[in-house]
Amino acid sequence: MNPANSVAAVTPGVLGFLVIAAIAFALFLLIKSMNRHIARIEVPSEADFKKKRKENGGS
Repeated sequence: MNPANSVAAVTPGVLGFLVIAAIAFALFLLIKSMNRHIARIEVPSEADFKKKRKENGGS
């Protein structure tokens, strides 16, 4: 058996690195976008919630 063809000698190489780097970059952009969208969400305060509840006749 030729040691150059050994399973231990097989590496992902440059293509493998580029694929992982592209996935990492895409993940970075997705997280950045998610943070922007979450920051835009307006959560009503507890006082606003109670006021709305009383207006609607809730208990």
